[in-house]
Amino acid sequence: MLSKINIDNLDFRIDSEYFLKYYLSLEAKLDKININKISDFAYVTDGIHTSIIFDDNSNINLLSAKSPKNNIFDLSGNKCISKNQHIENPRTRLQKNDIIISTVGTIGNVAVVDESILPANCDRHVGIIRIKNSNYLPYYVSTILNSKYGKFQSNRYTTGNVQPNLFLDKIRLIKIPYISNYFQITITDFVKKAISLLYEAKNKYKKAEQILIDELNIKIENDNNINIKSFNNSFGNNGRLDAEYYLPKYEDLQKNICKYPKKGNICSIITLQDKNITPKDNRKYKYIELANIDNIGNVIDCTEDFGANLPTRARRIVHTGDVIISSIEGSLNKCAVITEEFDGAFCSTGFFVIKSGIFTAETLLVLFKSEVLQNLMKKGCSGTILTAISKEEFEKICIPILNDNIQQKITCYIKQSKLLYNQSKLLLEVAKKSVEIAIEQNEDSALKYLEEKNNEILNLNKEVI
Repeated sequence: MLSKINIDNLDFRIDSEYFLKYYLSLEAKLDKININKISDFAYVTDGIHTSIIFDDNSNINLLSAKSPKNNIFDLSGNKCISKNQHIENPRTRLQKNDIIISTVGTIGNVAVVDESILPANCDRHVGIIRIKNSNYLPYYVSTILNSKYGKFQSNRYTTGNVQPNLFLDKIRLIKIPYISNYFQITITDFVKKAISLLYEAKNKYKKAEQILIDELNIKIENDNNINIKSFNNSFGNNGRLDAEYYLPKYEDLQKNICKYPKKGNICSIITLQDKNITPKDNRKYKYIELANIDNIGNVIDCTEDFGANLPTRARRIVHTGDVIISSIEGSLNKCAVITEEFDGAFCSTGFFVIKSGIFTAETLLVLFKSEVLQNLMKKGCSGTILTAISKEEFEKICIPILNDNIQQKITCYIKQSKLLYNQSKLLLEVAKKSVEIAIEQNEDSALKYLEEKNNEILNLNKEVI
């Protein structure tokens, strides 16, 4: 009916996607309960509109559309904004409990700012939701926005062709159900516990990393930018004339590795799986790309679609126990161990897919994310528009072969890290599911579900040493 089309439809949209039956069914459920639009209880703005001035010496995080995920922030690819630009933009300076929503790219990802993120600012590709009414708690609102009842609205209100965007006036229209303060507090506790577990997972990873650092005892200290090479020892040998390739620090690193009791070139001790496989058009697959990897070696999400719709770079199949390593300069630290959840998934050809009978998967992860291997991989990168390390350069890197005792210690910490990460992920999913139950059934059913799942998660805690 025309009268229904006009409801909250300021742009008079009549495209079929806007009226998908799925969207209408979820909207009907929301309209049966007590709801408020975000504009009713929060101030909404966006980030800095001018070009960002980055500063490596700054400690002020710059959040972008890639930063918020499912109620957590991933700052692995983030840079810092200059102090002066931060001061000059008071409107966009982030505060504790600000809700950040991505408005371009992967639209509708949401997380809440806490003390660990601050000081921080953000660019124009995110929306800032600042609650001004105590009836709504930030982590409850963020959980609603990450649930199907929030996602369908952010997807529905997204417009544009070349670069789809979720504009601020549409964020203000998003409907958030009001559920009791007790329920909101319970959801908040679940989300904060999940974030706490994630921090514990990161600490376990750091302990594994420290074991490797102590074992190798290799420091990157040579900052000399001058090196003299004969033709036979440079272009005549490897075809490289770029000065960066011959930085003395790279030579020092390689010499230090050569001093290690056991070592070998990657091609001789690691199996590289680089066969291209074309996905079947009518079959659904999980697809992993660079943006799906966090900074402690987890695949945090993925695309799931029919083979016909996957990009042409989706040509590598991965299996449980494989390790994937980015070959793209600027993202070389995007490495992950493939778990059972992603067995049989496709990944981008921008990854090397490796496994070894000499190393555990967890050891390979920490080794290739280490500063030593990251530098040697960076040395091998070449190209102009998109610089990357080739298969040939990758395979000739010499790496240390760690003894079994060291590998067992590293593996133990990484497995603990992954258990904690999985518990964190489960808590966030339970929180999302519970708000959906509260909307579709009632608050009591949602609270009962939370209690049951909380007991299951407590049992999982016993698995962590």
